[in-house]
This record gives sequence, structure tokens and C-alpha cells, in this order.
Amino acid sequence: MAGGRRRGGHGRRGGPRQHPGTPGTPGAASSPAPLSVAAAPAQPNAGAAPKTGRSKKAPEEPAARAPDVDSLGFQAMDRNVPGLSHVILQKLNMKSYEDYKSAMDGRKSGSDFGIRTYFDMFQKMEDTFKFCVECKKLPDALPDPKSLRRCKRCQNVYYCGVACQRANWPLHKKFCKKLKLVALDRLVEWLIFTGDIPFPTDTWTKPARDVKGWEDWFSMQEQLEEKLGAIVAGRYMTLLWANAGKPRPEDAELRESIRRLVTDFHSRPLTIGLGLRLFGIDPLTRPLTVHVVGASHVETLNTRPTDYDELTRMFPGHQGVEMVMVGVDVVDGPIMRPPLTTLAPRGKVYLSSYKGLYHDFWESHVETKLAAPPDLVVGFHPGFHACPDLLAGWLPTLLLLRDYRLPVLFTVYSEQELKASLQILVELEMHIVGYASNPFASLRPEQVYSSPNKPPVYCSSHYIALLGAEAVPGAEELEDDDGWQGGEPSAAAVAEGIAPGLG
Repeated sequence: MAGGRRRGGHGRRGGPRQHPGTPGTPGAASSPAPLSVAAAPAQPNAGAAPKTGRSKKAPEEPAARAPDVDSLGFQAMDRNVPGLSHVILQKLNMKSYEDYKSAMDGRKSGSDFGIRTYFDMFQKMEDTFKFCVECKKLPDALPDPKSLRRCKRCQNVYYCGVACQRANWPLHKKFCKKLKLVALDRLVEWLIFTGDIPFPTDTWTKPARDVKGWEDWFSMQEQLEEKLGAIVAGRYMTLLWANAGKPRPEDAELRESIRRLVTDFHSRPLTIGLGLRLFGIDPLTRPLTVHVVGASHVETLNTRPTDYDELTRMFPGHQGVEMVMVGVDVVDGPIMRPPLTTLAPRGKVYLSSYKGLYHDFWESHVETKLAAPPDLVVGFHPGFHACPDLLAGWLPTLLLLRDYRLPVLFTVYSEQELKASLQILVELEMHIVGYASNPFASLRPEQVYSSPNKPPVYCSSHYIALLGAEAVPGAEELEDDDGWQGGEPSAAAVAEGIAPGLG
């Protein structure tokens, strides 16, 4: 929604989501796992923030009203597994959805969840995944609640008995190997909250245009194996497997999990950097402002002021970049500070945020010069395709972006979501200057929380670039060496699945 939603995408600070209205696609409602890991020891202080250049007092922010996407996600979850949302609330020591919402807004501490030990934290997290994946029964609906057994191969899905496991195997065998990775990453993700992940990175030794994807990025990290080895042998990795209730994997598997989670953490800043390059916006020539529209707890829960510093290593010597997170579900925390009214500090990435709808932010801050107009607008998994209520919430923002001819980059989870989103954007007469697979998509596979036997999806797997309502002279000159496909598809072409850029 506009300024509202999307761990998924989870750094995903939020967990695999589930779009209401689109079963089988991660979307709005986060899993409880990130809440549990958020209760773990706090991350080290990320350092003081530079002073803002505020010269005017911001007006009081209006109470945002928009579709409650987390609530819709809970409803979608219960359609797949009746009663699952109640189990999640119960395991997190919550009485209602309002308690969950309060937690996602950052108003609850780990002790409020009834979590006292590491073992308790991981056990509660695992309990929220306990339902028979075949008959959808929860433990309380079984004659013996302890009869659920986990698949030994993937350590992810559960069955109430041999009959359900055999009935489900023809489907589950297609996804078992990937679901094993999902289950592993779900646990190792805790090391993001302890500060072990990501490891310290180095200034890029290649120009951004020559870094084609993650293989090139990892090749620029000095002493990579030593950094991975230190995390694998670290204190928190040891604590994790002493309390996870699962056997510790081989070190090689843990190293690969860390690599996937590192890509997940850095996917957003590198995707923003990709957007700047695609639109020919050069951070080396002037200070820039980027608005992240539809930001939520996924982008802001436990977010540190330094979390987007990879942009500084991507563009060494840049003139300063301010990132403003705008959304009704923005969480109070270190980056909950007003946007700058002066230029971003040279060589720094400055994070700020606004809790509210984007079109309200535009009127109260951009038009009154309390915030700089954006050089680029980015929306990570906006989800406006999911249901009419979400599209209605997004519509004022989409029309504002179109009518002000702002450079926009949206990301989606899958080709299916890409196709649905393109259809809507075409109908709104937005000029689609290109779309393609994202070379900096997260490599972490994500499952649909309440329906895991489906193809996994990946955060920001594809992107869509938009600019105004009409073809812009010179748009075809956007960089084309990253799989970029220019040209606006017709509504008929999209409807029939003719999607240039997906070949």
C-alpha cells in the first residue's frame, strides 16, 4: 500500500510473508521468527548519527489510515492452516493481533514474549511451524499433540503420521532440498541480530558497471574464507546449535548459509545502486535523496544507521546519499529521525524515516521543503497486485509518482508477481521503461509460511523501472548491460504472458 506495506523479506527484519489474496506467494504477514530472534542480545552500537540540518519544525504527522496488511496476511495464513495465527500469538505470549502489531511497531521487548532462554526462543520459533503439511491439522487437533514428526531430510515440514507423509511425498519431494536450505537460513539468520552477519566488507575494486552480480561482489571481498570461518567458529554460532534442537550442519553448509544471508542483507542497498545506474543518476556528481516508499518493519525493525553503507563502498567518493523510509508500518528505532533539510553529508549514507502514507509525506514535507524531493523512488515488494484493498491504498502514491514523472524502481518476488504488477501499471498508463531479473536479488530461498510445498521465491528477484506517464526521449539510452529490457508492454501482451525481459 502507499507508504504501508511488505522478511522477507526479510536484511529482512521481518520473515517470510504471505500476500493476502494470493495464496502461495510470500507477502504481507511476517512470520513470528524475527520477533523471537529480535529478543536475543542487542546488536553493538552502530555509532552516532550526523546532525540534521532542520531549520523548520515539522507539522504534526497525521494518523495514517490504510489497509492493515499484516492483518490481511494473518487471514490468508488461517485460510491455509485454520488456527495458525492463534498459535503464533500464543507462542509469543500475545493475546491479540493488537499485541502483535505493537511488537512489530517496536513497543515490546523480548521479555514481553515470555522468552527467558536461548532454548526457549528457538523452541517457540519452531513451534509456530508445527502443523501437518498434508491435512493442515495443528497439534491440538490431534489425539496426541506430540505425534507430529518432522521430515528428516529437510528438517522443515511436519506430518501427523505415516499416511499423511506418504500422501504428501509426491509433492514434497519436489521442494524438499530447497526447504532444507530455508530451515537452515531461518536459524542462522539470528546471527544478523547478534551482529555477526554481515561480515565487514571492502571498498569495491571494480567500477559498479563491471560488477554483474553476487559472484563479482564476493570476489572483491578480501579474506572471504577467513571471515566466513570466524562466523562459523564464533560464540553465537555455538550457542545457536546448542539450543536449536537440531543437529549442527557441516561447516560447509553453514558457510553457504552465511553467504546467502549476506546477499539477503545487502540486496536492498545494491538494488538501489542498480536503480541509480539504470536511470543514469550519478552519486559522484551531486548529493542524492532516495525515498523508499511502502517501507515497513521489514526495512526498519532493528535497522542500524549503517545498514546501507554498502552504497558507499559501491560508489567511493560519492557526494552524500539520504535514504528516507516512508510507510505507515515504519518502526520506531535508531533511524526514526526527521529527513534532512540540508544536503546529505558527503561520503555518508544517512537514513531517516517518516511514519505515514507517501502522498501525505509529499504534501507535509516535500512541498513545504522539510524534506528534499527524491532523485529516485524505490518500493521493495509493494504488493499492490495482491488484492483490491491494497491497490486502493497504493493508488494515490502511484498516481503521484506518475504525474510528477519521478524515476521509480519496484521489486517483486517472482515472474508471476511481475506479470500481475505490470498489468496494473499498464492499466494506470505508467511508462514502463524496463524490467528484468535483478542481478542483486537475494540468494536466500523463502517458503510460503503456511503452505511450504511450493517453489521458493527470492527477495527482489525482478525489478520494474518506471518514469512518468509517457515515453521519455532518451529513455532507451538507459544502461542495457544488466539484462535490461526497454519498451513498454501492451496490456494485451502482458495478459497473454508475452513479457520481454523474461526470456
